[in-house]
Amino acid sequence: MKTSASTGEVPSGTAAARDESTRDRVARSILTNGPSSAAVLAERLKLTPAAVRRHLDHLLEEGLAEAREERVYGPRGRGRPAKVFVLTDSGRHAFHQAYDDLAATALQFIAEAGGEAAVTEFARRRVADVETKYRQLLEAAPEGKKAEVLAQALSVDGYAASTLQAGAGEQLCQHHCPVAHVAEQFPQLCEAETEVFSRLLGKHVQRLATIAHGDGVCTTHIPGHATKAQPVTSSVSDSESARTAR
Repeated sequence: MKTSASTGEVPSGTAAARDESTRDRVARSILTNGPSSAAVLAERLKLTPAAVRRHLDHLLEEGLAEAREERVYGPRGRGRPAKVFVLTDSGRHAFHQAYDDLAATALQFIAEAGGEAAVTEFARRRVADVETKYRQLLEAAPEGKKAEVLAQALSVDGYAASTLQAGAGEQLCQHHCPVAHVAEQFPQLCEAETEVFSRLLGKHVQRLATIAHGDGVCTTHIPGHATKAQPVTSSVSDSESARTAR
């Protein structure tokens, strides 16, 4: 009898199924938590670093994940930046394709039956519960910590969110979006979410990038405290003003 080693075939049965299940856990962890290093994945999933690297190599070969240098905010230490892994568009599709198809079909029906206004109303109702849930958290947060608290709440709900300083303001970064592929066709989903962020933070925020449009991260700019405008003083003398008035 020929063994799988002699034929080069992929072994089937329990071992292969277990391998596939673990690989799915690795990919899902990246999807949920955003860019992750092999060491972080190993600790998070209680796996050996060698096992994680083996599954990451498979995901890279299949085009389901890609490696990037980790972004470092603030002073960078010695040595090369750590390598982190993110899912590609194909990797995200593997998780969301069936859900996306159903959601996109439902929204297409709403658009045909009630027009674009009906889609906008659906999008706003979809995030209404989220706004209610987050409002209490943000109202209790100090003024300078509201964006951070919002990011933490989003992360609990699977958006893998974080904040970073950007000039006088901040950027809210969502490394995962469960409706990204549906939002490609129906941007009202992103617009309704942005409206909620503005109301929760009490500021006019601006979307700079979205996963739905092909960006790696959904990025929202949150302005800092507005500075008082200085009164404009005229360089025209009183006598010149008088002459002009005449």
